[in-house]
Amino acid sequence: MPHHFPPDSVGLVTPQTLRFEKPLALDCGRSLAEYELVYETYGTLNADHSNAVLICHALSSDHHAAGCHEGADPNKPGWWDNCIGPGKPFDTREFFVVCCNNLGGCKGSTGPTSINPENRKPYGPDFPIVTVKDWVRSQARLADRLGIRCWAAVIGGSLGGMQAMQWAITYPDRVRHALVIAAAPRLSAQNIAFNEVARQAIISDPDFHHGHYYEFGVVPRRGLMIARMLGHITYLSDEGMRAKFGRELREGTLNFNFDTEFQVESYLRHQGKAFVDRFDANTYLLMTKTLDYFDPAADFDQDLSAAFHRAQARFLVISFTSDWRFAPARSREIVRALVRAGREVSYSEISSEYGHDAFLMPIPLYHEALRGYLIPVAREANGRTPEPACAITPPAVEINAHAA
Repeated sequence: MPHHFPPDSVGLVTPQTLRFEKPLALDCGRSLAEYELVYETYGTLNADHSNAVLICHALSSDHHAAGCHEGADPNKPGWWDNCIGPGKPFDTREFFVVCCNNLGGCKGSTGPTSINPENRKPYGPDFPIVTVKDWVRSQARLADRLGIRCWAAVIGGSLGGMQAMQWAITYPDRVRHALVIAAAPRLSAQNIAFNEVARQAIISDPDFHHGHYYEFGVVPRRGLMIARMLGHITYLSDEGMRAKFGRELREGTLNFNFDTEFQVESYLRHQGKAFVDRFDANTYLLMTKTLDYFDPAADFDQDLSAAFHRAQARFLVISFTSDWRFAPARSREIVRALVRAGREVSYSEISSEYGHDAFLMPIPLYHEALRGYLIPVAREANGRTPEPACAITPPAVEINAHAA
């Protein structure tokens, strides 16, 4: 049966796998003797390899950022499909877009579900805890194998935005632009607390078996479901939940029991159950720890501006008004540190009721800001004279705000 995709879709895509046999030293003191990374690409790499863009995924995402896999539901494309494709903000007529599943993931890259070569069993809880810096180092090796010396841009939302920052700090000569969306310079105590409650829900599940549940043929479904339900609440805003669910009852009347009576309860349980079917509990533990540990200022006497002083990239920072998990104030911390470090930075605060999940949504003003920033980046990457940076739509973005 022929596939019919809209003209702005990247269409059918096929994941690819690269194996790395050179040991990767990790921040935890351990190393991976060998590992694999699964990735997807969209668009065409130009002759001088200058138009490559790296998309960094968030906590529960993966390498499948756009288009559709063979046999998959065409109505359920990759997680950032509204941003990637011909004419979209990450325009595949201009850019060669790369997205990989990070180490520790459960979608094909080496992680807890992979076989440990030392004992021929799944790593499970024995897989080392990885950091954002570890991810960036592994991504740099991926770039080397793809022949990409310098990224035109590194882009990410949430935990992906943290990777974009780390790229600019760790490899300053390999990133020309860093787009940091709905992120923070490090987690607040409240955010770490949310992650710990989620981890405890998983660890306390009777089917967890200290992380060795694969060997027992079970999954800590209840714990992982609760963890996802908790996380999902923090990704939404009170305003958005009120607009979507209010206090609507499923059957129109109170039943005086503990079944799902309110629509929001039904929604959360559905989200939790769906997540259990597609994600691994050990990976969830790992990813939340990676999020907790991110703190680039820690290597520079807690001076974030000193960390950014290493960077050479130009930055676009975007936040969303209703995002209380990574509030706009946290993005402004990043902007102030960049300004103090003398870096070029543009900042946009987008009005939205979607909460933290807004960075995944096709919000017109948000897309306008992304597209406006990336048009001159594309011109530069493809050897055309870039337009002035002020081509970014003024109502959406404050340009080079040196008084942030």
